[in-house]
Amino acid sequence: MATTVASSSGPGSPKSAPPRRPGYGQLLRTPGVAGFLLSGFAARQPFGMLTMGMVMLVEHTTGSYGNAGAVAAVTGVSMALFAPQNGRLADRHGQRTVLVPGVLVHAVSVVALAALALADAPLWALFLLAVPAGASVPQVGPMVRARWAGKLAGSPLLPTAAAFESVTDEFTFVIGPVLATALCTGVHPVAGLAAEATLTLVGGLLFAAQRAGLPSGAHHNPAAGPDGDTERGGATTRRTGAGGPGSRTATTRPPSALRVPGVRVLVVAFLGIGVVFGGMQVSLTAFAEESGHSGVNGLLYGIFACGNMLSGAAVGAIAWKRPAHGRLLVGYTALAVVASTLWAVHSVPLFAVVGFLTGLCVAPSLVTGYTLVDALVPARARTEAFTWLTGAVALGQAAAVTAAGRLADAHGSQAGFLVPALGTLAALLTLALLRQRLVPATANPADADPADAAEVPVSGV
Repeated sequence: MATTVASSSGPGSPKSAPPRRPGYGQLLRTPGVAGFLLSGFAARQPFGMLTMGMVMLVEHTTGSYGNAGAVAAVTGVSMALFAPQNGRLADRHGQRTVLVPGVLVHAVSVVALAALALADAPLWALFLLAVPAGASVPQVGPMVRARWAGKLAGSPLLPTAAAFESVTDEFTFVIGPVLATALCTGVHPVAGLAAEATLTLVGGLLFAAQRAGLPSGAHHNPAAGPDGDTERGGATTRRTGAGGPGSRTATTRPPSALRVPGVRVLVVAFLGIGVVFGGMQVSLTAFAEESGHSGVNGLLYGIFACGNMLSGAAVGAIAWKRPAHGRLLVGYTALAVVASTLWAVHSVPLFAVVGFLTGLCVAPSLVTGYTLVDALVPARARTEAFTWLTGAVALGQAAAVTAAGRLADAHGSQAGFLVPALGTLAALLTLALLRQRLVPATANPADADPADAAEVPVSGV
């Protein structure tokens, strides 16, 4: 039914205003988002503290960046392997069901790892505890993105929401490393991890308590709340047989998001971004000590993340006409070029400039990659898709922390900065070769029931 808009014809009556371009103000006025935004912001702040706090504590107790990087790498690999599974469980069973036990396990694991490090435990014991510490990292960012996607399905505000989330993520990398460094150098080397565990526990439980914006579940879900929010994820219940007493109920689960070819390409791209994060964290710490300013590494990493945050805000405020897959290739080319210059920088002021430029080039790729998920992946598999990308960042970060740590031990910080250069160049080559897989289909998969796209036959078991 058409809607008629009345207008006054009297003198001085205002003319019809042109439609406003979607912006952050309009996004934040979306009904029902304030609760999960504020608690989600608090819950993800410790994410930027984990690697830096772990590197600084283990380096303090063992005297080796290589050992510190290796322990942090085990955490990152564990997170990368388990994050998609956590996302898939959240899609199927609800975010709170996965989040609450996860933050409890994470806090206990991190505290135990820190205690063993201070007790000069053998390296294998730290590796052992690094596994649950990484596996239980709460995937709050993907969960918030899934809530946005459910709230804004089909809305032009979705790219703005993706940019807003990227800015929020990057703010954690501005505050997290600086806070962890300040605590480790100004209070005690263990203070960074202690604060990370505490903030994860408190913030995660606050976010889990928020019902607003929970992704929609099955078409007929008894757990659905009054606003259509639900605590269960995307399995669809179907009745088989004639509907009588002997009829059976089958659960049709959506296929894994990794089966989408474009998601696999995005995973490679996000691996390269993780390599930048990991290589910067370890190499910056070594660079700061070599330059005689051991406390400046958190500041330099904050400057890098600040560039990332500012460009992310700009990307979200622009009404783009160029297709997202084309923008991703252009943005990633700029990232690879700038990251390839890091190894040649030898002074703190110059590194602040080059690090800022590197950060400026990261966010466009992050924002565009997350935006592409909405066009490539069925709605009920998005949390899993987002966690594949987050896990890819963690895996790339883990690999880079290990490689850069070994290179920094053997050849100095400049050698460590080669890792971001090589990682981004390899990912760029993959993007260039497989860019057609990022072109979305004509129909948005968010409008279709993914259960209809992948029927699962009912077994006789």
